[in-house]
Amino acid sequence: MLKNTSRLIRNIKPKTSQRFFTTNVSNLSAENSAEPKFLEQVELYFDKAANSTLHEPGLLQFIKEVDSLYEFIIPHERIDKSGRKVVETIRAYRAQHSHHRLPTKGGIRYDKMVNRNEVMALASLMTFKCACVDVPFGGAKGGICIDPAAYSVEEMERITRRFAAELIQRGVIGPAIDVPAPDYGTGPREMSWIAHTYQTFHPTDINALGVVTGKPISQNGIRGRAEATGLGVFYAVREAVNDADLMHSVGLKPGIEGKRVIVQGLGNVGYHAAKFFEEHGAKIIGIAERDGAVYDPNGLDVTDVKTYVQAKKTILGYPRCKSVLENPTQVLEADCDILIPAALEGQINLGNAHKIQAKVIGEGANGPTTPGASEVLEKQGVVIIPDLYCNAGGVTVSYFEWLKNLGHVQFGRLTKKAEEKGKKELVRHLQLLTGRELKEDEYSALTQGSSERDFVYSGLEGTMVSSWETILKISREKNVNLRTAAYVSAIDKITLSYNELGIWP
Repeated sequence: MLKNTSRLIRNIKPKTSQRFFTTNVSNLSAENSAEPKFLEQVELYFDKAANSTLHEPGLLQFIKEVDSLYEFIIPHERIDKSGRKVVETIRAYRAQHSHHRLPTKGGIRYDKMVNRNEVMALASLMTFKCACVDVPFGGAKGGICIDPAAYSVEEMERITRRFAAELIQRGVIGPAIDVPAPDYGTGPREMSWIAHTYQTFHPTDINALGVVTGKPISQNGIRGRAEATGLGVFYAVREAVNDADLMHSVGLKPGIEGKRVIVQGLGNVGYHAAKFFEEHGAKIIGIAERDGAVYDPNGLDVTDVKTYVQAKKTILGYPRCKSVLENPTQVLEADCDILIPAALEGQINLGNAHKIQAKVIGEGANGPTTPGASEVLEKQGVVIIPDLYCNAGGVTVSYFEWLKNLGHVQFGRLTKKAEEKGKKELVRHLQLLTGRELKEDEYSALTQGSSERDFVYSGLEGTMVSSWETILKISREKNVNLRTAAYVSAIDKITLSYNELGIWP
């Protein structure tokens, strides 16, 4: 039995009868010379949206609170530079914001900046994100305060498995309880370790692989998960720029084709978002990484930039562009039509908001725009497509993976050949009626059955389109910005859930 080094913290913030903030965020930030912390930012957005509803104040306060925070330490034994065996203490967290839907869902990030406030904020945001796009999960988030680059693969496996064991033995995670996923600093490898650790503790659980999503395909992951968040960002921005009235308000013509796009972050989200924009006729004119940025008004080859960064471990020195910038934030301020911040929170803030020239911002990261910056940009007429909708592609496809794990069958496996048979029969009749025989590549394209990736893309696109229609309708009916409309959509669904479930006991 592992030593109990954790503590469960409940009702982290004292309850209050005061309903919502009305303070102007820009003034608040200027007076305090610092913007609100991440959790406070999410709560400010929530409060603003809640003011646009007629729901019972006590229930709204209950929905806003983080339900549970698990905070514990992980002992890690390693050999130091002098050859001595030492024990490090590593702090870890798992926050569960809301249990109105189960399981709860949210990623696990590994980073030296991970802290209690961050995981609580991200768990809260996850609840509203899932509700916004009709994914039936509550919100959660976890993390370990660690720099993965400072440890070997073997050490990372031991730390990850110990983290998982601490959560598992306390019943914190499970396919029906709380389902983690990758986040900043983690990926399919870490999810495999967690899934296997859970299987070891629960050898008779037939649904054990559903304990995490974002797994490798070989471990019952799902095709399309790797690009899901970036694809979701593309769908979200596409829907926004296809709206003629919205584009008229910012002086742009509708449609993706020809739009000048700048992307911050060339990780999983930023790279795939950039690729989908590129494939649909947009021009990627700037890409920022943590150590620098590249810019070219004539357009960049996204794959070529990615290949260079992977080979050189830096974006600095990239030769096939007009400018290489050592300060990565500079490219965010360049003239463009669409800006995609797809790195970490707080990248657009009161310090640089007035310099942003983009007409449309699609929030690929969680919390990339602070409340103060949002106010500044809104006054400038910038359209901000909010994170809780814009980057919901990851959790949407995670939901599909979870369903696959519970159903124990690959999407399309039972239908692909039957679908192909029906299509071939239809094409045969059309060829007889028209007297025209299709070329081989045309025939293959028309008669191919839907693969698992096809189902995933279709389900994700449908989710993003229908969610956008709801957000836009609320925005126009209530005369609020898109972020407030997205939160209102989420709040309405969560309050409905609690009202129908009842408060028990």
